[in-house]
Amino acid sequence: MLAFTLLLMTACLSRTRALVTIHNAQAVLDERDETISVLLLEFEESAAEWLWETDATRRVIRPSARFARACGRAPADIDGMPILQLLAGPSWDSGTFAAGLRALAEKLRNRDSFVNLRLPIRFTEQERWWQLAAAPRYDDRGIFCGFRGVGADVTDQRASADKINRMARFDTLTGLPNRRLITETLSDAMIAAEACGGRCAFMMLDLDRFKAVNDTLGHPVGDRLLCQVAERLGHMMSANESCGRLGGDEFALVVRDASDTGAVEELAGRIITALSRPYDVDHYTLHIGASIGLAFGPRDGRTSEMLIRSADLALYRAKDAGRGVFRVYEPALYVQAEERRVLEIALRGALDRGEMSLAYQPIIDTQGGMLRGFEALLRWESPEFGTVPPSRFIPLAEDARIIAQIGAWVLRTACAEAASWPEGLRIAVNVSPVQLQNDGFVTTVATVLADSGLSADRLELEVTEGVFLREDRGATTTLARILDLGVRLSLDDFGIGHSSLGYLSRTRFSSIKIDGSFVRAAARGGREALAIIRAVVALAQSLGIATIAEGVETQDERQLVAALGCTHAQGDLFGRALPVTETRTLAERDWTDSAAA
Repeated sequence: MLAFTLLLMTACLSRTRALVTIHNAQAVLDERDETISVLLLEFEESAAEWLWETDATRRVIRPSARFARACGRAPADIDGMPILQLLAGPSWDSGTFAAGLRALAEKLRNRDSFVNLRLPIRFTEQERWWQLAAAPRYDDRGIFCGFRGVGADVTDQRASADKINRMARFDTLTGLPNRRLITETLSDAMIAAEACGGRCAFMMLDLDRFKAVNDTLGHPVGDRLLCQVAERLGHMMSANESCGRLGGDEFALVVRDASDTGAVEELAGRIITALSRPYDVDHYTLHIGASIGLAFGPRDGRTSEMLIRSADLALYRAKDAGRGVFRVYEPALYVQAEERRVLEIALRGALDRGEMSLAYQPIIDTQGGMLRGFEALLRWESPEFGTVPPSRFIPLAEDARIIAQIGAWVLRTACAEAASWPEGLRIAVNVSPVQLQNDGFVTTVATVLADSGLSADRLELEVTEGVFLREDRGATTTLARILDLGVRLSLDDFGIGHSSLGYLSRTRFSSIKIDGSFVRAAARGGREALAIIRAVVALAQSLGIATIAEGVETQDERQLVAALGCTHAQGDLFGRALPVTETRTLAERDWTDSAAA
């Protein structure tokens, strides 16, 4: 009995200790749960997020006040409600669920944890966006109990992100897609076209004469004009086309289904017609135009970059054709572009390598046959390409923006040579319209005259009508400043371009050059050419301007231009373009009683 009593007392004591331990542990847990509840309550009240919880059947349990307010309901109303039905709102009955809600249903069904799951919520007429995160809950026996997670209203953040995304993909001025979005649209169109064995198209548009608007009326007017251009383009777009602004006055258009090439080309023509109609901007009536380069994919390029390059080459051809037209890409354009690229590389170093030189063609007095001067003609002898004609490399130098460097060298070399000739002999130097856009060109002329010692009245700069056809008036101002230096001006190729008497009235020219094509045609009896020469001579005489007939190659042509009243002439009859040594010999010859050589 004593032993049993001791054993019983030991057992009771051990049991008592276990009960005390369990009681203490439960007290600690209760205190921890109370602390967690207080912290969660503080979190619910102060944070932008809220907690949510479901049971194993995906029904809301113990909804917090903040979660209920976000749903626009009372906690009691949503307690026990299926979470998917709650979040679907009015769309639950129609069955038209957002992709985000379907993704949530998939996660709940598979009992997968998830974070940053965004879905649209519409409890009222205003749509909101929620971001949810949750993890599955299991009890001590590993039995699934439901989900517990956190949510937040991210409508404002999404709106900001959408705004940033729009700014990254849309032009802020016109509202059209920008270069980035147009490129993405083109890539999608090319993928779709290749998948179905079809074709898409890409157009590059460049506005003609737009720069004149900016220069004369200012950028605000130019910006409003661009907005009107964008509006006209937008009205012409169907579901099959997308247009955008690449930057400046360049626009682009993607045609998703371009299986009917004739319809695409017709659209390009209609765009040019529409954009060429007058614009009313700030009480101004403005006239501009458009040139378009058109390329079809995948024929003209299997990637968006290649197709854009092809359209750009076609646009270059359209501009070269006189603007206001569209041109379709041809493989020959790439070959030409590659040739231009290689030639440009060689041209950039031609001066430094000593590959360029000047030849001088005599200019003769038609009445007495006296030598009056020379025209400096630029020559390029390339080791790689041979003799490259000026008609080929001068436009390239203009496009590559190296004409100013080449032109300055020509001016220095010609004036230095002419300074060694007898007094009275003039030197004529051709000037590119691009050179006249350079603010420093007048300074270059003045410096060359000072360094060479050549008097200003012995230098004659030859310009073409293209100077006056450019989109700003900077060249006209430059010519006026050159005249103030005492330099003479000659209008070259008068009559073969968009001739206007206004050119002669605005600028004090000392001579007009009549193109050799008129001389040859008149010598063959061409009545129109004869009439043009007579008209030009009569005009020049009335203005006190000399006339120089170019391309005189026979005695008959010489006698004809003299009879028609041309005061000067040049051509192979009087001397071809001579190297510098022969030029000096001819210049130092005694011309007192001599006729032209």
